[in-house]
Amino acid sequence: MKKPTVDYSGFRFSRITEPRFRHLLLLLGWVGYFLLYYLTENFIPRESCHPMHCGLDDLIPFNEWFLLAYTFWYVLVFGSLLYFLLYDVDSFKALQIFIMITQAVAMAVYIIYPTRQDLRPEVFPRDNFLTHVMAFIYNFDTSTGVCPSLHVGYSLGIWSVWWKKKDAPVWWKAFVLISVILICISTAFVKQHSMVDVFAALPLGLLAEILVYRTYWRDRLRPRAAA
Repeated sequence: MKKPTVDYSGFRFSRITEPRFRHLLLLLGWVGYFLLYYLTENFIPRESCHPMHCGLDDLIPFNEWFLLAYTFWYVLVFGSLLYFLLYDVDSFKALQIFIMITQAVAMAVYIIYPTRQDLRPEVFPRDNFLTHVMAFIYNFDTSTGVCPSLHVGYSLGIWSVWWKKKDAPVWWKAFVLISVILICISTAFVKQHSMVDVFAALPLGLLAEILVYRTYWRDRLRPRAAA
């Protein structure tokens, strides 16, 4: 069994500023995010939100099977952060900072330019376990604060970090890429996001990529530019 790169058995919160545990402070970013999420969800009236819609949305039917990809996102986010936390602290830092950047920018947009989507079906076309789960998600996750999509933003960060990980097997990188594509598409098929939200997340991901990996890309583009 692979041995963790950091021994967390001796961790105490009072020791979080020690060099070997300091990266755990990045997890506090989630506290700030959930606080802002609560505030934006509960104190920005739906009537004040701008509806997101494009013609492509009308061509995409609701399909509950995409719920599998949509919810796998939670597993991919948690699983990737946990794996890197145990076995690759540098990748953990990169992914967590990538996520924090997308969170900060998206929350600022949600406050300055609040958005919503009106795409959810009034009646599900089918009655099954997946539509029951979808109804549950609709109940606790409102249709406001949608553009840009954080589902897409986080997914871009996960793919970016795994793709750059040299010791990750090719089959796993392919699996993550396919998962990320399906997750991004799923947001439209389960009517949690307009395609406007999906496309708006692309420059957000690019911004986070540049801020997190500017040195990585500078080193790789410099020889090409010199040539």
